[in-house]
Amino acid sequence: MAWNVFKFCTALRALGSIMIVLVLGIIGVTYYVIVVANYGPALFHGGLDSFVALLVLVLFHSLLVMLLWSYFTTVLTDPGGVPPNWRPSIDEESGDADPLVGLAHEGGRCILKMDHHCVWVVNCVGALNYKYFLLFLFYTFLVTTLVTSSLLLQFLSFFTVDEKNGTPETLVATFVTFVLNLSFALSIMGFLIMHISLVLGNTTTIEAFEKKSNPKWHYDLGRRKNFEQVFGTDKRYWFIPAYSEEDLECMPVLQGFEYPTRPDLDELQQF
Repeated sequence: MAWNVFKFCTALRALGSIMIVLVLGIIGVTYYVIVVANYGPALFHGGLDSFVALLVLVLFHSLLVMLLWSYFTTVLTDPGGVPPNWRPSIDEESGDADPLVGLAHEGGRCILKMDHHCVWVVNCVGALNYKYFLLFLFYTFLVTTLVTSSLLLQFLSFFTVDEKNGTPETLVATFVTFVLNLSFALSIMGFLIMHISLVLGNTTTIEAFEKKSNPKWHYDLGRRKNFEQVFGTDKRYWFIPAYSEEDLECMPVLQGFEYPTRPDLDELQQF
């Protein structure tokens, strides 16, 4: 019998709760360094310093709102599950009949268009929250890039200036914030590029491994339609964690649509 890794999901959820606190902690330290310690006071310096500080603070707060909105929408949105009464007639990989029989008794759950389980959001990433997860990555990359750029001069001053302005606590927080945000920006950039390529190919991280043995991916509808499968057709909603009413009507899976009988596999993969 195959080893069922999904029985460890409870442990992953417990770890994820800690990760949420960690995420909020990093955001809190970053907020303190950017707003309280550096660019908040710079608003009162006058001249170009005040203008730059205002620009950084407006951008930072705007992107931070979008980051938090996307993050908590990903955390709180059910990724979507295959209806309980649905069973595949055969496992495409192993050829075993009814491979999902008994899975519910082992604590498993089938996620519709599952990409992966993310401990950072204490949730699986699937059909109903994949867009929100991608927006979370996107805005996290923008925020971390902005923070890294904004703190670059302060970071370089650690190695070039003998007398440093600020308390020891502020200097340490600034140094740590720069290093953390630079690390996240670089790692998330690669992760974001990978997921953009997956979206344009109408596939997931799990399905990408299947494509290696099956070069002709019959769910590829073309880059534009593949993108709309995740982000919808209304351009006004592409960069916010929500869907328009029109897209909700055209994408039944977003309304919690349940198949009354075994669906055609092609239809199931489209949503």
